[in-house]
Amino acid sequence: MAAQALIPDTIHFDLAPRSGGAPYRIFLRIPTSTRPPQGWPVLYLLDANAMIATAADILRVQAAYPLGTGIADGVVVGIGYPTEAAYDSVRRSWDMGPPPGQVYPPHIQGGPDVRTGGADEFLAFIEDELKPEIDRRVMIDRQRQAIFGHSFGGLFVLHALFRRPDAFSAWVSASPAIWWEGAGIVTEAESFLGRGEINRRGRVLLQAGEYEQALAPFQIGATDAEKRIKGFAESRIVDNARAMAERLARAPNLLTEFQFLPGETHMSVLPSALNLAVRFVFGVQAA
Repeated sequence: MAAQALIPDTIHFDLAPRSGGAPYRIFLRIPTSTRPPQGWPVLYLLDANAMIATAADILRVQAAYPLGTGIADGVVVGIGYPTEAAYDSVRRSWDMGPPPGQVYPPHIQGGPDVRTGGADEFLAFIEDELKPEIDRRVMIDRQRQAIFGHSFGGLFVLHALFRRPDAFSAWVSASPAIWWEGAGIVTEAESFLGRGEINRRGRVLLQAGEYEQALAPFQIGATDAEKRIKGFAESRIVDNARAMAERLARAPNLLTEFQFLPGETHMSVLPSALNLAVRFVFGVQAA
């Protein structure tokens, strides 16, 4: 008899904001190895419905052989939605879009309008409600907390850094939508740098794939090739991510780097970006 495959070492539960509204589905991966005396380092993972299984297996396989991989074990907290789909595009647009935001037509006919601008509320939920819940369930090293987001999630990671720079010690922004809504995140970055609010040493990683700003070989000659080229000219994901890394390198307490991932498109970049993010966060040299 066939049985449903499960994500190893991982549970999930739903957690609704105290202010009301729909719950989030929280995925919690807890190592089975011996806990460090100071508690586990932790990676908070956005869009968890799409990525929690990948993250759990990266750690399950690689953390078991730290001398061969350079990766130690840790906790993963995936933040997702109560859906079987990889994404809830309407909710994530609101949660991850920096304010003030805008209203866009529905993704599907008859569906709800798509709103952005709720990133501050989402960040407050993570900081004030989710983190205490995780602390209640597992002993966390509060000096080693990291966050990973891709695309809109990468944009949110940057916004969170600029709003609450002490919330995490490591920040991974993969393929961030820096161009979104007039590239307002660039203005946020300059304001953040001008305030000089980083009170402790932090680490920032920005990532982008080769074919996020150029046609992949299999896309050349496709019916939508011209549309893609126009999109690349608008979003400039590689150039913008690299420029943001160079900009943040000006901050004295931030160690910032940029990773260019050859051969990857905006969606295929996910496993590679996440694997490198796990090394960035849980690497033995990062301890």
